[in-house]
Amino acid sequence: MSRILAENISSDNDISSQFFPHSMELIAGEFSTVTGASPTLGQLLKHVGDVRKEANGDETPVHEILVDITEPRLMPFVLSFNNLTYSIKVRRKMPLPGFFRRRDKSAAATAGAGNPLAGDSFFTRTKTLLNDISGEARDGEILAVLGASGSGKSTLIDALANRIAKGSLKGNVTLNSEVLESRMLKVISAYVMQDDLLFPMLTVEETLMFAAEFRLPRTLSKSKKKMRVQALIDQLGLRNAAKTVIGDEGHRGVSGGERRRVSIGIDIIHDPIILFLDEPTSGLDSTSAFMVVKVLQRIAQSGSIVIMSVHQPSYRILGLLDRLIFLSRGQTVYSGSPTSLPLYFSEFGHPIPENENRTEFALDLIRELEGSPGGTKSLVEFNKSWQSMKHTRDSEPDRLGLSLKEAISASISRGKLVSGATNDVSSTSMVPRFANPFWKEMVVLSNRSILNSRRMPELFGIRLGAVLVTGFILATVYWQLDNSPKGVQERLGFFAFAMSTTFYTCADALPVFLQERYIFMRETAYNAYRRLSYVISNALVALPGLIFLSFAFAATTFWAVGLDGGFSGFLFYFLIMFASFWSGSSFVTFLSGVVPHVMLGYTIVVAILAYFLLFSGFFINRDRIPAYWIWFHYLSLVKYPYEAVLQNEFDNPTKCFVRGIQIFDNTPLGAVPDPMKVRLLQSLSNTLGVRITSSTCLTTGVDILKQDGITDLSNWNCLWITVAWGFLFRILFYFSLLLGSKNKRT
Repeated sequence: MSRILAENISSDNDISSQFFPHSMELIAGEFSTVTGASPTLGQLLKHVGDVRKEANGDETPVHEILVDITEPRLMPFVLSFNNLTYSIKVRRKMPLPGFFRRRDKSAAATAGAGNPLAGDSFFTRTKTLLNDISGEARDGEILAVLGASGSGKSTLIDALANRIAKGSLKGNVTLNSEVLESRMLKVISAYVMQDDLLFPMLTVEETLMFAAEFRLPRTLSKSKKKMRVQALIDQLGLRNAAKTVIGDEGHRGVSGGERRRVSIGIDIIHDPIILFLDEPTSGLDSTSAFMVVKVLQRIAQSGSIVIMSVHQPSYRILGLLDRLIFLSRGQTVYSGSPTSLPLYFSEFGHPIPENENRTEFALDLIRELEGSPGGTKSLVEFNKSWQSMKHTRDSEPDRLGLSLKEAISASISRGKLVSGATNDVSSTSMVPRFANPFWKEMVVLSNRSILNSRRMPELFGIRLGAVLVTGFILATVYWQLDNSPKGVQERLGFFAFAMSTTFYTCADALPVFLQERYIFMRETAYNAYRRLSYVISNALVALPGLIFLSFAFAATTFWAVGLDGGFSGFLFYFLIMFASFWSGSSFVTFLSGVVPHVMLGYTIVVAILAYFLLFSGFFINRDRIPAYWIWFHYLSLVKYPYEAVLQNEFDNPTKCFVRGIQIFDNTPLGAVPDPMKVRLLQSLSNTLGVRITSSTCLTTGVDILKQDGITDLSNWNCLWITVAWGFLFRILFYFSLLLGSKNKRT
């Protein structure tokens, strides 16, 4: 069977056969002959899997068909939307003062002529984006929303896809006359955004495979998931590009049409019942756009409701559409089939000329009416009367008779909704919220991040190079410091710069999530995985790199500078470096979840890290910080690792840093000859009554810690607090994703 499949795929060059090879039709033959309808992708995969099981002797129980497929297939799903109205508040343009007012008089009069809506104020006005929109979409059909830019196409798609907050949208959306819950809609539907949000360094096959790992249940074997991906690649016509990376501005990859089909593929991997698409043909040439819509037609014929917005379809694309809704400034000016367009506009008094594209004529007429004094009011009223006559003329009993749960159960039995769905109609939740358990999501996310990192090694290489260069410069500048008062000051300067460097080099983590933000929002909007899974996998993937950077910096500087403590001192120095990289990376990651722009994020990171360094205790001792700023000292991320390395270096009561005449160093008496310093020291000894010689230890490491006010926390406490800061910022990152990625209009 698989050999026949491959031969038919390779031998077929027809456009429709390119997407849906004859091999699929061979497999589907036994279904289509008895049902008279196209099989779903799940049915095809089930059949292929059963054939392979027979050949391989696999004893795994096959998927049971709970609905008798010998019965004619009903059309179980009807998505109805009634009286959808959506308004937003926009700022008014303030009139110009003085002599400019006369110039703007007509504009001001025009603006004030209309009747103000309820809720308007002097500073804001209400703008209606959707105004009493009604219609329906059935499975097996494509509903296309047309209109000029700003007509409300994308807004209507968002309203149907539950991407507008409940309190803002008026009207109702039902499936089989039952109101859809948000959780249920997320599982049975998919939304393809206008922009292609894909990882550039993954191949087409890898992209779809990761989507399968997210959306298909863990109970489905790896081989079944691969079979589904391969079948989907054939359905989307992407076989020749399967091993090609997606690409971006810096890496050559697939074409625009192929990229769009990949975007569609990752959202239909679980064979959803409802598919929403926001202008899937925008930016594509005529042939690519036709191929994309041809794919959508096949998806609809497999038993899905396809709803898409399109700006201006070509004649060939128009032949693939089943229902049209024309919008003008948020109002419906036509709703019906493409074949009814000539009759509709003929009765309106504007017949469509022969050999002219119907949609182009309709859109041109709508624009012409929008520029007229009366606007499209006449066309809106005509559409209402046309619809009432149409319903009276075409009134026929609904052929459904299925409740929503029964319809979903029937679709699941035929292979749709493979994301862990069950056939238990009595179950309160026929479809789980997430297809996979928590740990499985973490594994898949980690694998994808690691693969992306491996494909772009230059990113980590640049970061490692920056750490090594900084370590080399510090090692050569502070080479083998001595145990003198000047050596103490140089150590303090080295530690302050080293700690601040670890935090500043973490700033490169900022664009990582910002580049993935919209991919993350798209994937989590329809429950591909949990936000917590993303946060934990993001942290786990970052750890190996942070450990390597910490060891590289510690090994480069510890022995070269001549720091104290031996091997145990090096281990603690390495640990505190790792804790610093961890907390700094977590802090920057949290900011990336709050700040939406890279340049703004860099500005904030640099400024806050500078404040942390200022209040760390290096520039001003804790005892000298004003009381009204002392709180910032304890919030400083640099404070704790800085104090930890100082204690690791100076917490040795037997090590001396100031002996005898060295007490005069760093004072005006430092330039006095040594014999004079000895006599001064003897005089000082006589005055104090204490014997002080040139070898007497006057200042130990503990004394230096007391002078700098580092007495309240031990070095290990500082280490644990630094690590805790990292965990705190990861938790805050999670809440920023939870609250800031709702992906809904207000």
